[in-house]
Amino acid sequence: MQIQQTSAVNLLYALLGRQVAYYRNKAGLTQEELAEATKYSVDFISLVERGVNAPTLARLQDIADTIGVEVWQLFYPQVGEVPRKPGQRKSQPKRTQRKKKRF
Repeated sequence: MQIQQTSAVNLLYALLGRQVAYYRNKAGLTQEELAEATKYSVDFISLVERGVNAPTLARLQDIADTIGVEVWQLFYPQVGEVPRKPGQRKSQPKRTQRKKKRF
């Protein structure tokens, strides 16, 4: 069971990181601007967004306040988003070949 729990925690870190990045971008902030506003380092913000590190609840509240969301929103994926494992790249949409038009 320990392996599954660790895997679930890693997925939660990854989701949290993607949500922080999503809402930070939506707020029009760079990692540097978010770091400056929250008084945390850019490295810390980067680690959070990559799902490598998770902030304490107090730090998470600071981040949420700065990007203009409630903390709970950082734990719910956007509609249609599929959770990925940390480090897993976003899958590229399949390209369909267009049929040639005949004139």
